[in-house]
Amino acid sequence: MRFCFLFLLALAAAGPVLSQDTPLTSLPYTPSLDTKFMDRSADPCTNFYQYACGNWNKLNPIPPDQDRWDVYSKLANDNQRFLWGILEQAASAAGTRTPNEQKIGGYFHSCMNEQAVEDAGYKPLDPMLSEIANLKSVDAIAAYIGGQHRQGIDRGVLFGFGSDPDFDNSSQEIAFAAAGGLGLPDRDYYTKTDAKSQEIRDRYVQHIARMLQMIGESEPDAKADAQTVMAIETDLAKASLTRVEKRNPYNLKHSYTRAELRGLLPGFDWDTYLARIQAPEFNKVNVTEPKFFSTLNSELSSHKLADWRAYLRWHLLNSEARYLSSAFVRENFEFFDHYLRGVQQMPPRWKTCTRLVDRQLGEALGQVFVARTFSPQTKQAAVKMTQEIEDEMGRDIKDLTWMSEQTKQQALLKLHAIVNKIGYPDRWRDYSSVKIDPADFLGNVTRASEFEEKRQLAKIGKPVDRTEWFMTPPTVNAYYNPQMNDINFPAGVLQPPLYDPKMDAAPNYGDTGATIGHELTHGFDDEGRQFDAQGNLKDWWTPADAKAFEERVSCVRNQYAQYVVIDDIHINSSLTLGEDVADIGGTLLAYMAWKHATAGQDLKPVDGLTPDQRFFVGMAQWACGDQRPESKRMHAITDPHSPDEFRINGVVADLPQFGEAFGCKVGQPMMRANACRVW
Repeated sequence: MRFCFLFLLALAAAGPVLSQDTPLTSLPYTPSLDTKFMDRSADPCTNFYQYACGNWNKLNPIPPDQDRWDVYSKLANDNQRFLWGILEQAASAAGTRTPNEQKIGGYFHSCMNEQAVEDAGYKPLDPMLSEIANLKSVDAIAAYIGGQHRQGIDRGVLFGFGSDPDFDNSSQEIAFAAAGGLGLPDRDYYTKTDAKSQEIRDRYVQHIARMLQMIGESEPDAKADAQTVMAIETDLAKASLTRVEKRNPYNLKHSYTRAELRGLLPGFDWDTYLARIQAPEFNKVNVTEPKFFSTLNSELSSHKLADWRAYLRWHLLNSEARYLSSAFVRENFEFFDHYLRGVQQMPPRWKTCTRLVDRQLGEALGQVFVARTFSPQTKQAAVKMTQEIEDEMGRDIKDLTWMSEQTKQQALLKLHAIVNKIGYPDRWRDYSSVKIDPADFLGNVTRASEFEEKRQLAKIGKPVDRTEWFMTPPTVNAYYNPQMNDINFPAGVLQPPLYDPKMDAAPNYGDTGATIGHELTHGFDDEGRQFDAQGNLKDWWTPADAKAFEERVSCVRNQYAQYVVIDDIHINSSLTLGEDVADIGGTLLAYMAWKHATAGQDLKPVDGLTPDQRFFVGMAQWACGDQRPESKRMHAITDPHSPDEFRINGVVADLPQFGEAFGCKVGQPMMRANACRVW
């Protein structure tokens, strides 16, 4: 899926074991180009995605515990099954385990002990529920929120507080205060006026009421409290930026002193809150959405204490439901996964527990994964391909006709400053201070969350650690970080079929090469181009070059806006613009790098496909897959990536090299007359 993240917060819901899957002792092999997935009856010049992937869905139906199923999902599932085997071994071994194996094994054991979780019910929340019930005034909320945030529990309730590099000085970490406080996946769920959005809000209120009844509220009180929660969240949502607005980093850059922060939200006891989370001393804080905090101040004064108690009870439940007994897990699943995403059944418990260990102790688990799956030769080959594609971008920048020499020099400085992180961190995270009790599941979740919260807050006022990773090694994903100016490819994404050492160069450059080019291009998309070589938010473009860039990305924006996701819902191409630009530019860079790497070689057709055709089919087959209708609707609102079929057809329609490979004529669907090109 070639995602690019600065913050990684996703986690699937938990549930009882429903699958007969078994752990893997090694990862299965699937070639990076598999002709059985192709539909050769389709015309590649009319619908290349169907031609390259038309049989994949027939052979790989969406599993009932998934909202989508594609090549990335399948590899991620295989990686999880392999991690499951590692964790079962770590949980059962005695005496011979390393300290890291003891921690990941103990955590996994506590999570898999469903009977203990079932017996506990929601009793682990009693201390926090009592604290909410005993709040004496709205002013006392700050102490409660501080305690929650310090433990990493519901760290987005009301707002988020942590650390990030300074937009003006990317070498320094500063405090950040960000909007939060919502229970639905996006602020647009609260603001859209169509019938489906209203239905979702109604169902959400019903879900809140059911959850509140499960902790003892009467039905009338629970329904009234649910309406109160919706009213508060709606006001906060209306004051929040849209996802498109957040794509402009200048919309998120607002420097405040600590005294000014108090003035922005005077109804909140910042001193108590900051003392409770044990924040380091600071005088500079970036407030991403000042309007949100002004609205929050109004909400604090306009709602009575009983309203806030209801709101806090709900957000505690919403945050912790997946760690409680099956009744809470199922209710959480039924709304967020079954209703909103179309998932048919809960995942087996081993998946939930494996994901949790990977999320909370990921570099401890990742060390074992890397040792067993990622050879030095694979790393060396991936580094070589990355360098080749970066060299190709350097040549491309020098040859651009629409960019001045002044801006080209700055672009090349940025390109040459990019740090490539391949496979795993150079320095592993130290989890020795995290106490893991094999008999205390929710306690383990909380202590691991508190460790991470403490680690993040401790960064404030310190130099940025440019060696840090924001994905774990087994992750099937990759990202570019504009403030670090680095591209990151975990070991999990450098596995067959995405990267296949047994295959010829064409599909490997088409798949992994295009992924590398994709992440590299993010440094120069509509968002990434606003950061300089050091990762500072700084305009290094001449006005004429910025205008020329905007003309070119407008072509991409207009092209993708025509594509229909489902029913009458079109791609929000202002949201997906950066990914669409990266898809097109990254594929072209990979193609040119492949041509340079294989120059002079006598390449032969294989399976009836010329070498160029194999490049493009390999490029397309990373995206083979399907998605449930409900999930398509949700992703149309929340996902900055276009649907998979358009990430293939939209790309090749802009590449003359594809048309030449398949003999397409200008005007056919896969050969646009006015092709878009930025990089």
